[in-house]
Amino acid sequence: MSRDFFFGTTSGVPNAPKPRWSADPGRMLFWPATNSRTNFDRMRLETLAVHAGHDVDPATSAVTPPIHLSTTFARETDGREHTGFLYSRYTNPNRAGLEQCLSALEAGAGATVFSSGSAATMTLMQALGPSHVILPDDAYFGSIRLAREVLGPWGMDVSTVDMRDPANVRAAMKPSTKLVWVETPSNPLLTILDIAAIAEIAHAGGAICAVDNTWGTPVLQRPLELGADVSMHSTTKYLGGHGDVLGGALIFRDGGDLYQRVVNVQMLGGAVPSPFECWLTMRGIRTLAVRVNVQTSNAAALAEFLSKHPCVEAVHYPGLASHAGHEIAKKQMKAFGGMMSVQVGASRQESMDIAGRLQLFAYATSLGGTESLIENRASVEGPSTRAPENLLRVSIGLEHIDDLKADFDQALRAAR
Repeated sequence: MSRDFFFGTTSGVPNAPKPRWSADPGRMLFWPATNSRTNFDRMRLETLAVHAGHDVDPATSAVTPPIHLSTTFARETDGREHTGFLYSRYTNPNRAGLEQCLSALEAGAGATVFSSGSAATMTLMQALGPSHVILPDDAYFGSIRLAREVLGPWGMDVSTVDMRDPANVRAAMKPSTKLVWVETPSNPLLTILDIAAIAEIAHAGGAICAVDNTWGTPVLQRPLELGADVSMHSTTKYLGGHGDVLGGALIFRDGGDLYQRVVNVQMLGGAVPSPFECWLTMRGIRTLAVRVNVQTSNAAALAEFLSKHPCVEAVHYPGLASHAGHEIAKKQMKAFGGMMSVQVGASRQESMDIAGRLQLFAYATSLGGTESLIENRASVEGPSTRAPENLLRVSIGLEHIDDLKADFDQALRAAR
């Protein structure tokens, strides 16, 4: 499938061609670029974030897209569809716009969006059928639990390995392996994995490679261009960016059989976001590049500050030259992101006490929003956690960096 698409409607375009559709009822793919106003393939990410999937509403000329709450769409009495939309579990104008936008951001051939990042992960694994999957031993604990506890009894064989050495992935491959799941930077230890090397191993064994790019974001990391087949996001995080929407997404390097199987599972299972959630995510994406660049700049400065602080045991941030994955991160990332973890205090409780003294960092789960957040990960993940007891995961927001430094400094020094 060519990536030369026009993302939007053809309203007002002379001699506009008809859209192409997938085999699934109501699933709109992309408008062909012929005669379109804009060729988004030539646009930079900042421009795509503002324009891809958006178009002036043909009914009202509204610049901000309307929210289409209708669950059903009128057809002719012979069953013909006016617009390609049939029923909101299949697709919806807001969802179609978001999927088009995400596909453009990651230079993919198609995208699907879901009610959560976990729903996106589960749908991909379900579409592969009972098989063997390999995950990093430092992946998000929810992804590992999902594969083992939910899909394991269904027939999924799960292996977790230390992927910092790609040879461990090669050793874990089986004839039944269909998926190698990569998460980089990892949650919460910020381990860096070599996407290109692992994708090559997966493909040599007849498997696909999917990358959880939630922390990397399309601004900083391009998994599909590094050889991965699928890029996954919890859109709740950086893409939504304001802590007010729950969602997930899968973006595919090509629009072949795997994409169609995922679409079918999504359509039949119904793990879809509401039109309002899609609208909110699109609103957030418009400022994605600006937010991520500021958060990354703040994180780099705070990591450097904390790495020299006498009250800090360790800082986990790939932008530090001392980080074990620094060179790989330099190779595959534009910059190092807005997430870090720090080890402070002599125990879980001491680290939580330090976090409690912070004034600008809310003690809360989630990440990627405008405000800075912090939490003790061992207390969240439970007995199976690999996080050190005194590790605090930190999501850096848009506050002034000098205020963030001063806040951390007062909280740390009060512990002495």
